[in-house]
Amino acid sequence: MATNYHFNMSLESVWNILKWVLAALAAAFIGQFGRSLAVHIIERRRKDEARRKVDGGPLPAEVESTRIEALQKIEKKRAKAEVKRLKKSTRRKGD
Repeated sequence: MATNYHFNMSLESVWNILKWVLAALAAAFIGQFGRSLAVHIIERRRKDEARRKVDGGPLPAEVESTRIEALQKIEKKRAKAEVKRLKKSTRRKGD
């Protein structure tokens, strides 16, 4: 026994279905394109960083932070040496 299914579809129903299908396809395209773009940007950034390290040493931000840390250490050592010198000079005066 064969059953026949008949759907009365108006032009509005077809257009509604078509809009949803197109929206799903557009979302998939945008999702894939966005993912590919993100992967491309990440790879390009990694290559640029590797090239900078090989060509010109560390990155400028790393150099600056290292320089600031070194200056802070030197200043701390100077301050400690000054305190030590003052302690020695007050001991000698008291002797």
